[in-house]
Amino acid sequence: MTGSGFLQLAPDQAPRKGRTSWLVEQLRAAMTDGSLQVGARLPATRVLAAELSMARGTVAQAYQRLAEEGLLVAHQGGGTRVAGTPLTLPPAEPAPVGAMREESPELLDISSGMPDLSAFPRAAWLKAERAVLATATARELGYADPQGAPQLRAALAAWLARSRGVTVNPQQVIVTAGVTGALSLLAQVLRDAGITTCAVEDPGACGNRRNLSYWMDGLTPIPVDADGLAVSHLIHTDERAVLVTPAHQFPTGVALAPHRRGELLAWAKEVDGLVIEDDYDSEYRYDRAPIRAMHAAAPDRVAHISSLSKVLAPALRLGWLIAPPHLHDDLVRKRWATDLGSPALPQLALAQLIGSGVLERQLRSLRLRHRQRRDAAVAAITEHLPGCTIEGIAAGLHLLVRLPEHVDDAEVAARARAVGVSVHPLSQHRFAPGSPGLVIGYGPHPIPRLQRAIEALGTIIRG
Repeated sequence: MTGSGFLQLAPDQAPRKGRTSWLVEQLRAAMTDGSLQVGARLPATRVLAAELSMARGTVAQAYQRLAEEGLLVAHQGGGTRVAGTPLTLPPAEPAPVGAMREESPELLDISSGMPDLSAFPRAAWLKAERAVLATATARELGYADPQGAPQLRAALAAWLARSRGVTVNPQQVIVTAGVTGALSLLAQVLRDAGITTCAVEDPGACGNRRNLSYWMDGLTPIPVDADGLAVSHLIHTDERAVLVTPAHQFPTGVALAPHRRGELLAWAKEVDGLVIEDDYDSEYRYDRAPIRAMHAAAPDRVAHISSLSKVLAPALRLGWLIAPPHLHDDLVRKRWATDLGSPALPQLALAQLIGSGVLERQLRSLRLRHRQRRDAAVAAITEHLPGCTIEGIAAGLHLLVRLPEHVDDAEVAARARAVGVSVHPLSQHRFAPGSPGLVIGYGPHPIPRLQRAIEALGTIIRG
């Protein structure tokens, strides 16, 4: 193990490949746990490279990547230091289970499928914003097209073709205020067309359910099993619209099986209906290439909605909607009547990030980090939650842990909260009672914090 003053790194644990990413993760963890505090000076690249027996270029690339994220800053003649500008790092390691409540002013939240927001490409975003401000025309600074800035729609169309197999003209893309904005638009337009109820997955994301409940007269729960939405139940309803998460179902983590996809599209054609495809965290598949979006198979029956909240940050409030042609114009008019569209400058900045390749590099980095955290969470659950099983594919930013039948998942969540850990019980996402479980989000947290939280859950369940 090498010292480097305040750094404690174990070069013998570095992988043979991907050493830059390994070093970035180690340095970021040191900033998170306080070993590297704001203003701390890092060793020169040649010094650290010698101590770690690595190429100097590997260390330089790691420093550069952290600088692009806004975590490090290079001062001429002053070396490289931990950024001292307004920068929020995740809180330090939580205290042991018995002391969490007294010493942790905020809950350790493992309840949501959030990405690692500390990795947001701050420097790249700032660079893109500066470029936009330096070049924006008077027209671009005026009222934007309500369906989105042309530059962003073009960038998204290219991105979706590469990443999701969705081939569309930029004119078909409607920029929205995230997935929530897309769902709200769709619900209002469907209601105007006489479709006042909607089928949803059970269990399913409670946030989407609340959103649709606001606009629709009623929701019909459709069971989810190991193959995804049970279309055999859907066909016995009077519904003409259904919301699904086919790439990685929330919260069960399953993917909609190929035969179910075919059944679902056949149902939509038969009833002259609409499949609303929430392409939830489809960017993260760790065992194989991501499943192609359903929209490509039936663009006249599928409304594709998604956002970059799981790659960049939910705070951007930028998503998209690609609807069947017969709904497009009504959706654009509804967007215009609602708020004239999303703010133009963030759209132009995002277009720059996509066009420059920053977004793809960001995604590659996050895939590696989130996969490592998922592996660590799986190992911790295996160790600390005996008798529990993990369900779903190796994807996304959350795990579903099935609890023994005699365990009350809501009670476990309440007891966890009392000791400083926030976790969602599976029952929170259900319409009807069912087997107990916990939905554990691993994306935002360094591995030691994940392990500590899961150990706390194990103590509660065994107790």
